[in-house]
Order: sequence, then C-alpha cells, then structure tokens
Amino acid sequence: MKKLKWISMLAIISLLLAACGSDGASDGASGGDTSSGDDSSSQSIVFGTGGTSGAYYAIGGSLKPIFEESDSIGNVTVESTGASVANIQNITDGLNQMAIVMSDVAYDAVEGKGQFEGNKVEVQALAGMYQNVVQVVAMSDSGIKSIEDLKGKKVGVGQVGSGVEQSAKKVLEAAGLTYDDLEKVTHTGYADSVQEMKNGTLDAAFFTSGVPNSNITDLMQQNDVSFVEIKGDLADKLMEKYPFYKTFTIESGDEAKYNLDSKVETVGIQNMLVVSKDVSEDTVYDLTKRYYDYLGTDAVAVAPLKEVNRDEMAKGLIAPLHPGAKKFYEEKGLLE
Repeated sequence: MKKLKWISMLAIISLLLAACGSDGASDGASGGDTSSGDDSSSQSIVFGTGGTSGAYYAIGGSLKPIFEESDSIGNVTVESTGASVANIQNITDGLNQMAIVMSDVAYDAVEGKGQFEGNKVEVQALAGMYQNVVQVVAMSDSGIKSIEDLKGKKVGVGQVGSGVEQSAKKVLEAAGLTYDDLEKVTHTGYADSVQEMKNGTLDAAFFTSGVPNSNITDLMQQNDVSFVEIKGDLADKLMEKYPFYKTFTIESGDEAKYNLDSKVETVGIQNMLVVSKDVSEDTVYDLTKRYYDYLGTDAVAVAPLKEVNRDEMAKGLIAPLHPGAKKFYEEKGLLE
C-alpha cells in the first residue's frame, strides 16, 4: 500500500510539472504575439510611380531606402503604374498609399474636371517636385520665332491623350490657335517627332518633360534648331486659366541643359508627391522631414530631384497639404 501511495504521489507531481510546462509554453507564444503586435505598428507603403524606364520609377527607387529609415514604415514597395491618373485612382481605391503625379492631373482630380469630370477626388500633397517643362523646338529654317508663328506650319503635338498633347492644346489656345490653324498635325512620340524633323516633314514639335530631353539633344547634334519661348502675356494668360503652370527658365551656358547661347523662358507643370489621407499625421510628418533632409545632401542621384529647391517645395501646390506635411512646413517656416 505504501508503495502504491508513493507511485500515486509521483504521478500527481508529474502532472503538476507538466501543467506548469504547458503554462510556460503558452507564455512564450503570447510573448511572440505581442512582438508581432508591435511590428504591426509599422506601416507598409505601396509607392505608385510610372513606367519602369521613366523618371517616376527611378525616383521611387531612390526614395525607398530613405522612407524605410522611418520607424513608422515597415517597408516601401515601389510599383510601376500607368502614372498620374492611375496613381490617383489607386490611392482612392486604397491600392497605393503614396504616389507621384503631375499637377495638371491632380488639378483635374481636385476640381472634378477633365478625366475626373463630375467625380472630385480627395488628393493630399506631401511635397512639390521638379517640373515637366513645355519645350517647343523648331527647325531654324522654318521661320518660327513665336507660338503664333506655328500657324500654317507642320507641328508634332505628342501622342493622342498624352500630357504632351494636353499642353500643346492649351498653349495653342492661349495664342488663339487650334489644330485647324496648322498645316499638319502629327500625333507622335518624342523619337518619331525628332525623326520627322530630321526628315523635313515637321517644322516644330512639342516636348513636355524634364530638362534636358535626350531626344532634343539628339536633334541638336546635327541640326540647327531654336526654342520657341512661352513668356509675357502668353504665359500670363496660360497660367491664369490653368494655375498648375509655373514659369521656368532654361539657363544659357549650361552643358547639362543644351548649352544654349541665350536663356529660354517657358512654362512647366510641377510634379508632386501625394499621400493617402489614411496615412497618419505623425508618419507623413516624418516622411516629409526625411524627404526634405535628403534633398539637402549630396546623396541625391536621380537628375530630376537635383532640380528641386527644397525650400520651395511647399509653395504653389494644386492639392491641399496632408496635415502631417503641413505641420512640418509650418515648423520650418516654408509656407507662403
């Protein structure tokens, strides 16, 4: 009997120890869950850009590690998209939390115009970026000295529905011209427009891009061309009706920018970094600060970002600032 009692006591002790071990294992799992909960406070960002060969995508790649340094960000996925219109739609649908867009598209979205007719979209800005510059290039023997001189000429206006064509139409409109006033209208991309100019079948063409445009540089290597300025009353009229345009000067003597003999005054459309309104104020504040600080370093590698004046990047924006970005700019004294 004593032996049986001893065995029973051993069995009970074993059960108690097993129970304690089970509790310990539960505590360990709970600890893992808590850690996972802490990680969930870091947000994942899908960054909408553009085509993989374009500037938007390159900028997204350069900003990815900068933004990932934030304690608020788990990771940044740089996504190739159809650019501005698609990016705004993706933010609306919750597919992107950040994107690069052109101000003319953002203006239409905010105002419910153009491609967003009757369907206003809430777009919030984080910062302004570089400008896509309207560059009108004419063959020197064409006699074209002004936008008005395009009347009766053969002109490339960009592919149908492109940002280039939208700018071409607006500039012509400001000068009192339409396609009907031109001898020939060609809807071609940059490379094809340049080839036609080389062949003598186009007198001039519109290019809306960063400066320099490699296609224009190619044209200038073996051909005499002139830049047609958009300035004075023409620029004022354009900017009054379409506030997303800003003045831009292509300086002379800059080998990285066509090495012109004299400066060219024209207009450009600013690109913007936009964010979803669902991203927290603290997170956007931190991202804005990191973007601002990055622009002040020698680490900026993508050429268009080198064009950004960081002390001007909160001014003249078409879309309202996200509260987090606004807070940062107010603290830095950068708001107008």
